[in-house]
Amino acid sequence: MTGATGPGRGPAARPTPGVGRSAPPVPRTDRSGTTATTTAAYVDRTGPAGTIRVGPLPAPEPTPTEVLVRVEASPVNRVDTFVRSGAFRTPLTFPFVIGRDLAGTVLRVGAAVTGFAPGDRVWCNSMGHAGRPGAAAGRVAVPADRLYPVPAGVDPMAAVAVAHPAATAYLGLVTHARVRPGETVLVIGAGGNVGSAAVILARAAGARVVATAHPRDADHCAGLGAEPVVDYRAADWAAQVRRACPSGVDVVLDAAGVNDLTSTVGLLAPRGRVLVLAGLGTTPTLPAGELYLRDGAVLGFVISHATVAELADAARAINALLADGRLRARTVETLPLTAAAEAHRRAEDGLHGVRTLLLPTPP
Repeated sequence: MTGATGPGRGPAARPTPGVGRSAPPVPRTDRSGTTATTTAAYVDRTGPAGTIRVGPLPAPEPTPTEVLVRVEASPVNRVDTFVRSGAFRTPLTFPFVIGRDLAGTVLRVGAAVTGFAPGDRVWCNSMGHAGRPGAAAGRVAVPADRLYPVPAGVDPMAAVAVAHPAATAYLGLVTHARVRPGETVLVIGAGGNVGSAAVILARAAGARVVATAHPRDADHCAGLGAEPVVDYRAADWAAQVRRACPSGVDVVLDAAGVNDLTSTVGLLAPRGRVLVLAGLGTTPTLPAGELYLRDGAVLGFVISHATVAELADAARAINALLADGRLRARTVETLPLTAAAEAHRRAEDGLHGVRTLLLPTPP
């Protein structure tokens, strides 16, 4: 990404080890022959937040291509609630440990793993779906190609608090929308976690950023580099954006999940792109005539479908921005792992701009 990993932008991440796919966790035994356990937040079936239980499960033993991590924090993402509830269909093995993201310390590496060693501080944002057990546990075996180093001098909790929203924004803007220096990006819902990360990443890519947000978030968005910041509640918000961008906008990223294509397609510059990355269940009307007259495109994007290589590319950009201090979470709260069900309820209610980190207690 232009401006994210180049000279003067801080050290890039170490190369991600290229090893194989994950396998189900294998129970291990201690010297007495008793099966070792780890405390985890898990479900026995998909359903509401109240189905989450917290208790001991067999501790995983890393395969040759995995890394055993002592987890210090596991953020709660909205997508975690989709997996737990069954709204997002993905292969699960029960009991299923919830959660995608983790920050922690390497305990042990598999025989085929290079690039990691015990004691390394690491993060991951792609567990808990596609057959992989989740991250909300004291110990987790992570495929080495899905694990990334925490940059020197960066707090691991600060890193993982922003990793998932930032990866979503990066993959949407850079991998799918292919934003280029000098283009104009409209971020709708710029005050939230993904929206704020999108402003930072678009600016790092050399784009101009225009934003819509609640007035309470206007100063925050402006401080990240958005100009102007339009009140999304205004009846003429689209007209305000059009006046600010008379030649149109090249990329629209709707982090709010409203997906008002009738308005956003009309704001596009020639060959502009609308990125749909939120709003499960929305059914907007597509003004097809206006879209094709602008040579425009509407792109759907789900981070759950990102490849290992794409996730690693995003991680390198994220680590560079973390290292030079440009990428940070707005508000972070911590809760014990025992509060996992409550954290999921709050995520479903829509905690604005807050990142909730669950803190497992390793055995």
